[in-house]
Amino acid sequence: MSTRKLDFDEANESPARGYNSRTSSLRLILSLIYLLAIVPCSAIDAVAIELRAGVARVDLTPPVSMKAPLGGYGARMNRLADGVHDRIFAKALVVSDGSRKFVLVTADMLGFAPPFKPSIIERLAAQGWSPEQVMLLPSHSHTSVDMNALNPRNVFKIPQIGIHDPAIYEFMLKKFVDVIQRAEQHLQPVVIGTTSRQIPGWNRNRRERGGVTDDELTVTRIDDAQGKPLAVLVNFTAHPTFMSEREMLFSGDWPGHLQRTIEAVVGEGVTAMYYNGAEGDQSPTPRPDCGESPWERAEQYGLELGLVAADVWRKTDTARDVAFNFHLETIQLPERRWHPDFMSTGGKEYGLSEAIMGDVLSKMSPSEYDERFRPSGRLGDCWDSWRNGIWFGDANQSGNEGHHWSATCCHRRVGQRMDQLYPHRRIVHPRERLRGQHELLWSELGDRLMKAAIAGAAHLKPTKVVQKSEK
Repeated sequence: MSTRKLDFDEANESPARGYNSRTSSLRLILSLIYLLAIVPCSAIDAVAIELRAGVARVDLTPPVSMKAPLGGYGARMNRLADGVHDRIFAKALVVSDGSRKFVLVTADMLGFAPPFKPSIIERLAAQGWSPEQVMLLPSHSHTSVDMNALNPRNVFKIPQIGIHDPAIYEFMLKKFVDVIQRAEQHLQPVVIGTTSRQIPGWNRNRRERGGVTDDELTVTRIDDAQGKPLAVLVNFTAHPTFMSEREMLFSGDWPGHLQRTIEAVVGEGVTAMYYNGAEGDQSPTPRPDCGESPWERAEQYGLELGLVAADVWRKTDTARDVAFNFHLETIQLPERRWHPDFMSTGGKEYGLSEAIMGDVLSKMSPSEYDERFRPSGRLGDCWDSWRNGIWFGDANQSGNEGHHWSATCCHRRVGQRMDQLYPHRRIVHPRERLRGQHELLWSELGDRLMKAAIAGAAHLKPTKVVQKSEK
């Protein structure tokens, strides 16, 4: 196993640096926080496995006749979209080692309410899919379908939080089932590699000037056995919020433009897939001379970041035989309650009062979700752990503070999934909870979930490497 660093001249950017791992990872995403490489690369031995993968995409843009509302801002008051600026998509990557399979679905969506994924699994169960094998990763675009329009448990007619729409819910369910099924139909042998590069200045801490930022761009390259590009997975941490509540057109925001740029530059029918990091307090920094229009800012940001990601992709080596494993760690969630500041932050924006909060929590975050799982995955020399909610940078930092991280760790990341996003769940470091001013419900989970991430990854014990010859 070898790891190559990109020096300043080779990376051809300032002041960026990167590193490459030949047997690196697909960065499997089984749940909300994904934590990559929490042990030194030199400490990992793994059984080498030739993987097969397939990809598919589906257009999620609702027809005008569906009268779909845009989500992301309470001030929109469940207002219907005026039209389409750029289409929104879901993209599926299915990976199999011959005995197990896993699917990662990225989507230009705000998030998914708790019932959405179980409904997908119910429709796919006959084909051998179970919850731990399916990961939904919305980009968190604030110009996409309202999350609570997709929530049958949302019986409240509160426009600020969104109103459930059974027709849109069914429309989206069929799309996601379809894209997973089609991706599984086209499995082929693949080679995989991952490279990370630091790109300071692309995001900022929106809560604290000079506060914690996550500057790491991570690109996973998946080619077919002949070297033809199949998929490009891109992770970078920044809210897709160039558009405010005033912009009322469907759009993937900057992640949509990023994916289109990569697909155009790489070519050959490649599928680019984006997933966000711990972006709770991370906002994108507009590119120089991009103008005042939010649409222009989003397009320029996505275009330029897509060009950087394509350069990282080009410098990424791949390997045929990589390790593949995952584990579920059970944790107990604390009592459902809202933060003392919630009524003056999220509660005010979303039309919620203390009189109805108990009922909102009991229906939209029901008791059967009290006990959740901390999934961990391993592919090549990267270890992953994930959890639901919106993570803040200091929650990531708490993991670094509480554990001895080696300088040789490969592609370590803390991020988030939102395939079962509870209303206004924010995951923060304990000291950040004391500061308040978040749209918080359960905000004390950061330290607990980080410990669970480490515990879960510890179950992915190393075994002796089995080297396979080139075919």
